[in-house]
Amino acid sequence: MDGKLMITFVEGGVYFLLAVVAFGIEAWAFFDCLRHRANAFEAVSKRTKSFWLGMTGVAFAIGALSVFTGSRGGLFGTLGLFGLAAVTAASVYLADVRPAVKDAGRGGSRNTGPYGPW
Repeated sequence: MDGKLMITFVEGGVYFLLAVVAFGIEAWAFFDCLRHRANAFEAVSKRTKSFWLGMTGVAFAIGALSVFTGSRGGLFGTLGLFGLAAVTAASVYLADVRPAVKDAGRGGSRNTGPYGPW
């Protein structure tokens, strides 16, 4: 096997693996956003459910496009402009919005300490 062909094969595998991981994050964010009530988003002052459904939905679509077309770079590839923006939007939802909305859905964080309920 020639060296250039081997490098191309390994590079394609790495890009595909990155695309699958990014698509998993985007799918998790989108489907998690679907299951929360709309008033929970407004209760914790995290924009609206429609806003986050739009952001995570577009991220999900870009991730699907990236995985199923196999594009590596460019605008819609895994490491392209829109691919990185999609992963960033999904990550912001999962890191900032999801914990706040999750606590609001349970009625807040009453009687909880640093190690759980007391």
